[in-house]
Amino acid sequence: MFDAKSLLDQFLGSAQGQLDPRKGRSGGSGGDLMQKGKDFLSSNAGGLAAGGLAGILLGSKTGRKIGGKALTYGGLALVAGLAYKAYKDYQAGQQPGSQGSGANAGHTGASSGMGTSGPWSRAPLELEAPRGTAFDPERAPGGSQQVAVTLLTAMIAAAKADGHIDADEQRRIFGKMDEAGLDNEAKAFLMDELRSPLDLDKIVASATTPEAAAEIYAASRLAIDPDHRAEQAYLQMLAARLDLDPALVAEIENAVKEAELA
Repeated sequence: MFDAKSLLDQFLGSAQGQLDPRKGRSGGSGGDLMQKGKDFLSSNAGGLAAGGLAGILLGSKTGRKIGGKALTYGGLALVAGLAYKAYKDYQAGQQPGSQGSGANAGHTGASSGMGTSGPWSRAPLELEAPRGTAFDPERAPGGSQQVAVTLLTAMIAAAKADGHIDADEQRRIFGKMDEAGLDNEAKAFLMDELRSPLDLDKIVASATTPEAAAEIYAASRLAIDPDHRAEQAYLQMLAARLDLDPALVAEIENAVKEAELA
């Protein structure tokens, strides 16, 4: 079995091992971690500029705006951390008399996953590791490996939402996989997912908990810039099928925006 966690790191262009979903930031001082992140960004600048492996393989189909700070988190930690943050902000916004979370007060984001306009003023992105919570990948059925497979599948499905991955593009993508140095099992998984018809039922069925549903939506939103109607419609349909509260969807959008601006 291929290492799905590592592939998710590559897919998002994230530095591996910088933030563990259970243990928080790992190994070394803050300066060491920042230097590791800078070294990773320098050595992988071509891929990261295109949104990591997803950008290399899928080109303009993927979001390419994830900020440098967000890229210092591992892929699984990034998705879990964003979903966890969005859920906490959502819960805070549900309190009586609340005007929304402090980070998002006064901001009117789209609840359908569409892009937003207007100025954004954000503090530096800091994600809390959701260890011991229902967002902790290690607590999910099948553990973090299965969570990573689910998120990869969701991201590829989102990239296929506009229906434009044809046979010629599949051949081009396969060549890019060879250049990326993926092992045969990882390449087989990606090509199977790319070649198979878009199956929203499969994605929804993998959301076995509300927390998993939020993570699946967050990963799907990270995978694309929803600037086309087909992608916007897909995210709207996905949110509805995952039974996500529009207010939670808006918080996920806000969290993704923070990752883009980090």
